[in-house]
Amino acid sequence: MARQQGWFALILALAIAAGALLFNFPLQLGLDLRGGSQLTLEVLPAGAVKTVQKEQLEAVKEVLERRINGLGVAESTLQTVGEDQLVLQLPGEQDPSRAAKVLGTTALLEFRAQKPGTEQEMQGLLQLKRQVQSVLNQKRARAAAASDRQSPPPEIQLKAEDLALAMQKLGLSVPAGSSESDQLDLLLSTVNSKIVALYEPATLTGKDLTTAGRQQQQTGSGWDVTLSFNREGGDKFAALTKSIAGTGRLLGIVLDGRSISEASVGPEFKVAGISGGSASITGNFSAEESRDLEVQLRGGSLPLPIKVVEVRTVGPSLGAENIRTSLVASLSGLALVAVFMAVTYRLPGIVAVVALSLYALFNLAVYSLIPVTLSLPGIAGFILSIGMAVDANVLIFERIKEELRAGNTLIRSIDTGFSLALSSIVDGHVTGLISCAALFALGTGLVKGFAVTLAIGLLLSLFTSLTCTRSLIRVLMSYPALRRTIYFLPHAQLPLGAKS
Repeated sequence: MARQQGWFALILALAIAAGALLFNFPLQLGLDLRGGSQLTLEVLPAGAVKTVQKEQLEAVKEVLERRINGLGVAESTLQTVGEDQLVLQLPGEQDPSRAAKVLGTTALLEFRAQKPGTEQEMQGLLQLKRQVQSVLNQKRARAAAASDRQSPPPEIQLKAEDLALAMQKLGLSVPAGSSESDQLDLLLSTVNSKIVALYEPATLTGKDLTTAGRQQQQTGSGWDVTLSFNREGGDKFAALTKSIAGTGRLLGIVLDGRSISEASVGPEFKVAGISGGSASITGNFSAEESRDLEVQLRGGSLPLPIKVVEVRTVGPSLGAENIRTSLVASLSGLALVAVFMAVTYRLPGIVAVVALSLYALFNLAVYSLIPVTLSLPGIAGFILSIGMAVDANVLIFERIKEELRAGNTLIRSIDTGFSLALSSIVDGHVTGLISCAALFALGTGLVKGFAVTLAIGLLLSLFTSLTCTRSLIRVLMSYPALRRTIYFLPHAQLPLGAKS
C-alpha cells in the first residue's frame, strides 16, 4: 500500500509541475492557429547548375535560416518541399513584404575600382542619382507621414521637362500610363546599371567577410553598415584601395549588381592602402535599410537565386476561429469518451477519465517544454493519441471483467488484468511509434508536426494507462466502501455465488 501511495504522490507532484509549466511557458501556436504569413520560395538553377540538387537546396536553406534569425522573427519555421522549393512560416507576421525582400535577394557583395578615364561620366551619373534618390526618398517620407496622419515634410520636385530630358539622355522612353514615381524608379535603376558598368571586375567579394554591423552617423540621421574582413579579405581590400588612392577614381560597393555606395580614397593611402581589415558602407541608409543589409551580409550570399512564388496570409481572426473549433472538437471528443467509459466500465471508467485528464495535462506540458509548435495537424495527432490512451484502458478493464467472471477476487482480478493486458498495450504502442517514425522521416511540414504530437502522446499514454490508472484504482481499493465487485461488473454478469 505504501508503494501505491508513493506512486500517487508522484503523479500528484507531476500534475502540479505540469500546470505550473503551462502557466509560465504558454504553448507556441503555429501559423494556422495564431495567424501570420507563409512564403513559398523556389530555388532557381543558374550558371553551370542546370538542376537543383539536394545539397544545393540545403545550402540555400542554411543561408536563409541565418537571415531569418537576423530578422528576429520568433517561432519561424523553414522546411524543404519537393526538389527545389522551401516553405517559410512566419507566425504573427501579417506583412511579409520585408521578409520577402530580405530573403529573396542574392546578397552578392562586390568591391570594384572605377575604370580609368571615366571620371567625367561618373560625376554626371552620380549627380543625377543623388537628385533622383532625394526626390524618391522625399515622396516616400510624405506618403508615410500621410498614413500616420502627421504633417508631411516639404516636397522636393523634379521638373517634368528635366525628368524627360534625363530619360532621353539615357535612351529611355516613358511607359504609357506610368506615374512620376514609376518613371523615377526606372531612371534610378538605369543610372545604377550605368554606374556599375563604369567599374572594373570585382577583386573582393562578400565571401571574405567575417561579420557585418551598423552604426548611426555622427552627423545626420543616416546609418552606415560596418564590415570586417578575414585576413585574406583585409589584404585584398588594402591592395584595392592602394591602387586607386589619390587618382580621383572611386571605390564602388555593389550589391546584386546595384551600386549602393561610392567612395573616394585619399592620397595618404598610396603607400599601403586602407589596412586593418574593416570598412564602412556609407549610403545614407535608414535604420531599417541598414538592418536589412546587415542581415543579408551576415547571412552570406545565396549559392543560387530564389524566387517567391506564393505568399499566403492567415489573419488573426481566422487563427482564433481555428483555435475555437479545435478546442470544441477536443472537449467534445473527451466528453463523449468520458460518458462512454463511465457507463460501460463504471468505477474504472471514472478512473480512466481522471487518467485521461492527467494525460492531456502532461501532453500539453511536454509540448510547452520541448517546445512543440502546435498546428491543426498537431491537434489532430493529440486527439488521435487520446483515442490510443482510451484503447489501453479498455484492454485493461476488459481483462479485469474476464477475471471477475471467472470467479476471481476483486484485488486479484485487478492485478491479473493489468498483467495480462501489458503485452498487448506495449505492442500496440510500439507499432504506433514505428508509424510515427516513418511519417517524420518521410513527411514534410505539417505531416512532421502530426507525427511528433502523436509520438509524444503514445509515450505518455503508456505512462498514464499503466501507472496513473493502476495507482488510482489501488488507492480507491483501500476504501472498503468502494471495494465492491458491482462497481466493476453488472450484477447480471457476476458468476453464481459471487459477492457484489
